[in-house]
Amino acid sequence: MYVLGCLDRGASDGAFEQVLDRVVDRLAREGRVGVVRYDATIADGTQEFVTTGGDVTYELGADGDWTATGTGMTVGDAIDALAPDCDYAVVAGVPELRYPVVAVGSDDQNGLEERDDVLATVDRATDLDPDDVAAALEATEPYQTLESLVERVKRSPRAELSGAIATFTGRVRAKDDPDDARTEHLEFEKYEGVADRRMAAIESELESREGVLDVELHHRTGVVADGEDIVFVVVLAGHREEAFRTVEDGINRLKDEVPLFKKEVTIDGEFWVHERH
Repeated sequence: MYVLGCLDRGASDGAFEQVLDRVVDRLAREGRVGVVRYDATIADGTQEFVTTGGDVTYELGADGDWTATGTGMTVGDAIDALAPDCDYAVVAGVPELRYPVVAVGSDDQNGLEERDDVLATVDRATDLDPDDVAAALEATEPYQTLESLVERVKRSPRAELSGAIATFTGRVRAKDDPDDARTEHLEFEKYEGVADRRMAAIESELESREGVLDVELHHRTGVVADGEDIVFVVVLAGHREEAFRTVEDGINRLKDEVPLFKKEVTIDGEFWVHERH
């Protein structure tokens, strides 16, 4: 799933909603679209339900309530909920989340001028080229969760032969030892093109094994905070033996063969991990 933010920077009346509608309509031509709306002016979790378009809409109040049902949910929770079933998530009005964005208006109160993930800045809906936005979004890194990858392998053409799904999740560890300085976050960079090709090659080689039906590898890049997930391996197989064995081989090969560079930021400082070996 690809995630796109849409931000109102003091746009003229109606321009933001018009741009949002055009973006959603364009992405809906490619796949299923979920829309997450956040209204920071709502303090009690109540607001009139507004349909923006797309297949799924979550309305979130400032206190985190999912106002369609009253169930507690953050914006991040809503995005995670969309990931297994949607091809795109469009998030309206959340400048703090670091996803590619379309900005409507010219007031830079959110500091977008310093960001490198702004796909378009427009004042009116007619200024927007939805085709350009869709193409630029497809060139960014997709958003994946363990659940979305599991759902993907379940839809494999060979799924009827499977009796097992095995997974591995790697996450940011705060400390190796109780006396260590706490890790605040890790930052990952990948060798563009090479990393993706190598990961795809590993998937293909693992899928060629007897009894292995589908393999999905995913490694996040950018900043990953303490406690968040970093890497997923999902294997669809005929039986548990080959599923477990392939998961272990998959994570070992990803760590050994895929060119990814890790910076560790602790409360005491920061360093590139490969420079310490």
